[in-house]
Amino acid sequence: MIRTLLPPLLAALVLAGPAALAPHALRAQQQPGTLAAPRAPSPALRTAAQLDLEGRFQEARPIFQAAIDSAADPAAKASARRALAMSYAFAGDCQGTLRYEQQVIDYWKTREQVEPQNAFYQEGEMADEAARVCLDAGDLSAAERWYRTGYDLGNREPAPRTHPVSLWDFRLAHALARIAARHGDRATAAAQVAAARRALDSDSAMARQQERFFPQLVAYVALYTGDLARARTELERAVALRGNERDPFLLTLLAMTYEKQGDAAHADTLYRQAYDLATAHNPPSAYARRVGREKLKSM
Repeated sequence: MIRTLLPPLLAALVLAGPAALAPHALRAQQQPGTLAAPRAPSPALRTAAQLDLEGRFQEARPIFQAAIDSAADPAAKASARRALAMSYAFAGDCQGTLRYEQQVIDYWKTREQVEPQNAFYQEGEMADEAARVCLDAGDLSAAERWYRTGYDLGNREPAPRTHPVSLWDFRLAHALARIAARHGDRATAAAQVAAARRALDSDSAMARQQERFFPQLVAYVALYTGDLARARTELERAVALRGNERDPFLLTLLAMTYEKQGDAAHADTLYRQAYDLATAHNPPSAYARRVGREKLKSM
């Protein structure tokens, strides 16, 4: 049950209501970088994505597989495989996600000669997307291995580069800080946060696009290293930034912070809000739906 007497931030979120987002959309992940937009999904893929949102993974996957089997060309097959990778993300299955993201990367390898700048960038993006799922699922070793793979693949992009080395430096430092925090390693996490800050400060053009991801990094590290007061402050700051207001991943982290602080009423409200906003077929929604489904059982 959603309770009243909310802080201003929560009241604004509740009044805003669920976002009008397409369930099938693979939107930019709420970590550094921007994912490539996939092809517009077919009605069948939209149906399968909706089943994933409802937690009906076993019903969704045969539909995704049928789309892969009947794909008109390699690009369409890769797009359907990426959607199936996200189906495993909704179940918190790191290895299942990795299996199909690798197949998407294999497709982009076939494009290296034709469109080298784009192909290497996409390879790095897909590896990072897989790593994000593994980190959210708690497989820290796989997450680190695939984030480093994404860094290596992305930096193979030849000149003239469409994405600078500084972007990949920022993304890797951002990832390694979160992984260290999950291990409880405050010193390494702090060092990687500092490295992420240096990457931003080294490239103002890149920073204009990526700066909004820095407060959430500081918040994430604070949450997983036990500094709940700072986590709450930084998460509220991150959620208030333009483009983050409806981010189900950030709202879930803020709900977790309230819960750890003993504020069950506000935590429940945010878990519900994050769950309702998690309508895209992507890693942030996969995490918010999975966590929310567990938390909301008792609501």
